[in-house]
Amino acid sequence: MRLIMKFGGTSVGDGERMRRVAEIIATSQREGNDLVVVVSAMAGVTDQLIGIATEVTNGVRKPPIDPFIESLRERHRLALEVAAPDLVTEVGSVLDERLESLKNILNAVFNLSELTPRSKDYIISFGERLSAPILSAALRHQGISSDALDGCEAGIITTPNHGDALAIPSSEARIRGRVIPLLASKVPVIMGFMGCTERGVVTTLGRSGSDYSATIVGAAIGADEIWIWTDVDGVMTSDPRLIKDARVVPSISYLEAMELSYFGAKVLHPRSLEPAMRKNIPVRVKNTFNPTHPGTVVYQDERVDTRVVKAITLIEKVALVNVTGVQMIGRPGVAKTIFAALADKDVNIMMISQGSSEANISLIIEESHLENALDALSEVHKSGYFREVTSDRDVVAIAVVGAGMAGTPGIAGRIFTALGTSCVNIMMISQGSSEANISLVVKTADGKRAVQILHDEFNLAEALNE
Repeated sequence: MRLIMKFGGTSVGDGERMRRVAEIIATSQREGNDLVVVVSAMAGVTDQLIGIATEVTNGVRKPPIDPFIESLRERHRLALEVAAPDLVTEVGSVLDERLESLKNILNAVFNLSELTPRSKDYIISFGERLSAPILSAALRHQGISSDALDGCEAGIITTPNHGDALAIPSSEARIRGRVIPLLASKVPVIMGFMGCTERGVVTTLGRSGSDYSATIVGAAIGADEIWIWTDVDGVMTSDPRLIKDARVVPSISYLEAMELSYFGAKVLHPRSLEPAMRKNIPVRVKNTFNPTHPGTVVYQDERVDTRVVKAITLIEKVALVNVTGVQMIGRPGVAKTIFAALADKDVNIMMISQGSSEANISLIIEESHLENALDALSEVHKSGYFREVTSDRDVVAIAVVGAGMAGTPGIAGRIFTALGTSCVNIMMISQGSSEANISLVVKTADGKRAVQILHDEFNLAEALNE
């Protein structure tokens, strides 16, 4: 098989974990698989880079750039000593060169007192620039020939949207030309989260960018499967921190995976699935710390399953916003005006519900966006589009997800009956045309209990029939 294996930050968080990852890769190669590896920065490093990049432009005093560089050097050098003790001198010099480059750009940003999006992308790409050479060395220590490539060297060409770039169609041919010739003799280790523009300017790919890198490369080289290695056994029926009897879902559809991602399950980001969907490549979620577990496979089509609901998620730290007024009835452009005002304030709308009377629009947004949302809507209110705006921070959102709900009568009835019998009041309901997701809003105090009630109602603790 031709496999893409992507390893996240927790999977390569220290030298011992890097060594374990190298063993997983070596085992797979011995089984006859052609492998491409995509790696994230070591856990926490990207956040540290974002922090120092911000700090160098915020104060009158020079931030502790030198101590920061030394802390990175110590952490990565220690990981290298554990993962590839025979290659410390060779690879250590590569790390030192890159840390010197990072130090120079941080000092330049401080002296200019300006952090451009381009400079920020360059700075935060160093997490992968430091982790990939170590993992590649760990493979060589295992006797596997390997080269580390940055995203640009691997052929990932993107739009110039710094911080949230997208791969452009011409990337595919370039990736094929650069990656496939390597497979006959070595395992390339590609730095995730980063690419470059057609002019060679470094870009980063935003949230879950390393997953996106993996699926971009997988689609380009015609991978048989893409394996996302993380720190959980797969996609769960619910958050195991809330639901003690939550189980791994053996398989889900792309649609279900995207719905779960939108509503709190952070195993896969919807954007990272798009290249795999386009080429109908299965994506498998596996646990680096439990590698024999089969994980969850995400397929193009829904696999046979006796149940219609696959998983239930809880989204906390949200706020409910209600816009009401008879002025809204029959008046074209009200929703457009509301949503445009919120967009101008960078407010992300997670759920929408509107009654048939047209006198009320209810929205769920991130709690951190509430003040901006109220400011935006106060300006619209002055124009007479509605009577009042109210908000409530004391809420959570619950999403019930399953492709089998489409066309199956009675699912909503079971949800509302189960919650009503247990005296859980539903404040808002939203369902998309795909029918793969029914979302609802309840008081914060009822949230965890409501998830458990629904998990029990649909028997999700029982083994799924595949």
